[in-house]
Amino acid sequence: MTRIVIIGGGPGGYEAALVAAQLGARVTVVEEEGPGGACVLTDCVPSKTLIATSVRKQALLDAASVGVRFDGGLDGDAGGIAVDMIDVNKRVKELALAQSGDIAARLAAEGVEVIRARGRLVDPQVVRAGDRTIRADVVIVATGAHPRVLPGAEPDGERILSWRQLYDLEELPGHLIVVGSGVTGAEFAGAYQSLGSEVTLVSSRDRMMPNEDADAAEVLEEVYRRRGMNVMGRSRASSVKRTEHGVVVTLEDGRTAEGTHCLMTVGMVPNTSGLGLEDNGVRLDRGGFIEVDKVSRTSAPGVYAAGDCTGVLMLASVAAMQGRIAVWHALGEAVQPIRLATVASNIFTDPEIAAVGISQRQIESGEIEANVVKLPLATNARAKMQGFHDGFVKLFCRPNTGIVLGGVVVAPRASELILAVSVAVQHRLTVDQLAHTFAVYPSLSGSITEAARRLMSPLTAGI
Repeated sequence: MTRIVIIGGGPGGYEAALVAAQLGARVTVVEEEGPGGACVLTDCVPSKTLIATSVRKQALLDAASVGVRFDGGLDGDAGGIAVDMIDVNKRVKELALAQSGDIAARLAAEGVEVIRARGRLVDPQVVRAGDRTIRADVVIVATGAHPRVLPGAEPDGERILSWRQLYDLEELPGHLIVVGSGVTGAEFAGAYQSLGSEVTLVSSRDRMMPNEDADAAEVLEEVYRRRGMNVMGRSRASSVKRTEHGVVVTLEDGRTAEGTHCLMTVGMVPNTSGLGLEDNGVRLDRGGFIEVDKVSRTSAPGVYAAGDCTGVLMLASVAAMQGRIAVWHALGEAVQPIRLATVASNIFTDPEIAAVGISQRQIESGEIEANVVKLPLATNARAKMQGFHDGFVKLFCRPNTGIVLGGVVVAPRASELILAVSVAVQHRLTVDQLAHTFAVYPSLSGSITEAARRLMSPLTAGI
């Protein structure tokens, strides 16, 4: 029986463990924090739970636009809507622990051994887990990453915070300054704005989320500004200091921003130090990420890696697929190398931003030739009924064949709407095939089939 030891119990680790157990391997997972790892306990699950609460409150704030008004109610907030951060954060933590418990139960049901300890590679086939030494045929490293700390802005857990420290706050920040306008910064900035904090978003670039679709980022920034957020572009923070009653953020150009709290969202650092990786032939890149190929192999024979510690794409879905692929390859099963061009991603802002396949940037640079159509969400009947005005559906296809190459959706629940485009990209469907698929009327998904119809060739558009 093949013995597999997995260092790290996040999505890359526990998904690999489940596949390995189902294929008959003897599996041990070494995880320091608990089943699910940081993704479930401190990062993805907690943040999206908090965001779900903020979206619910924003819907109440926007209800007047569809004729629903609040007369009286709880004191302490506009429109009689109050937020109790103790209850909110209690729910966040309880849900994360419950999800971790569900993962633990699933692993146990499959016969996977879980050791609560820090794992370390002693040899390419030997793992040290606490006071135990385990020999393995295959080792998978899935140790994740942690928030990057900016020198001069070290989190103290009270006023200067990493996102892992937010859930210990007992009160809503009066004025939250978010440093970093990437995906994480944009998500938390929008969430706390909706919950009732005054928010200042400090961005070192010209716009929010510079690596995402420019049209999508423009829509979101417009929404944020309309809701009262102060978005400071071209503003790189040089230091964050505590004051008597809050914080002051000093920018490189000498300007300052003052608030009650500061959230640092300036990237991630891989959890690869102190694991004995380089001593055992596992090559790291300049950023400390583990170098892997498309089937998750490292430079050390028998050692694979998955998830954020590889820096491939920091998404739970990618980590999970890397872990599965590692097991399939190690056990000699049929396996397809990971295809990053088919990865769907979502930014859990309000509205959400989902994307899959090629990007507008690749088309504009001439790297890829594609036809593009963009439909504003405001023309969709269901969107009108629900009072949604911001967003769009964008679809890309090959000029001659009409094969769907990708798309972007900016809408409420875009994370659900993108699936149709993902299926089309994965299976190389054409816009004709997508257009001839029935969509419910009225529905937001109807905009996807309508976009496909507009991209159909003249010869097939009338069929």
